[in-house]
Amino acid sequence: MSFLLPLLFGFFISFLAVILPGLINMTGAKISMQEGKNEALSFALGASLVVFFQTFIAVLFARYINKHQQIVTTLQEIGIFVFTGLSIYFFWIAKKPKKLNRSVKIKGKSNRFFFGVFLSLLNFLPIPFYVFASISLASLRYFSFEKTQIISFVLGVVMGSFSVFYSYIVSFKLIQSKTDFLLRNSNNIIGSVTTFMAIITIIKLFWS
Repeated sequence: MSFLLPLLFGFFISFLAVILPGLINMTGAKISMQEGKNEALSFALGASLVVFFQTFIAVLFARYINKHQQIVTTLQEIGIFVFTGLSIYFFWIAKKPKKLNRSVKIKGKSNRFFFGVFLSLLNFLPIPFYVFASISLASLRYFSFEKTQIISFVLGVVMGSFSVFYSYIVSFKLIQSKTDFLLRNSNNIIGSVTTFMAIITIIKLFWS
């Protein structure tokens, strides 16, 4: 159970974090349609490899932070303002996303594995995200920074991310309408998530 629980948390957290249409998801889908499933899977594997290292670095950093309670408290206080600000932005300020442009073509046919690595490296957000996620799970006693649980959590994150990439690759034509719906409502979805995280952080900070 000590191995399974972090695996499941890692899977579902990462699945929800990358389910919205994004650069990697849409690129994988377009490669699949233009060049075939195998090339797209190679791309997804490259992106997932970077996710593995980003998550591992994030959890190790979180383990260091977790040993210094004052840093954790400070981050929680900062997190309240950050999540509240993001909620305000996505609910009332951010412009409505435009409809996906399906006519864009991917030029060149370089190694898609390294192309996936490259695009994934451009995204630095997973590191602070999984720092906060692992610290939050640890504070709720659903996760500890032991080697087994760290490996389990990281593997869960990679599996969750790859499953989303794979879903876009193999069934993009079937979920196009759902993708458009998610894109149109992405501001509300993200705003709801950040509001939830702000509330949880406040409760944890003042009533723990």
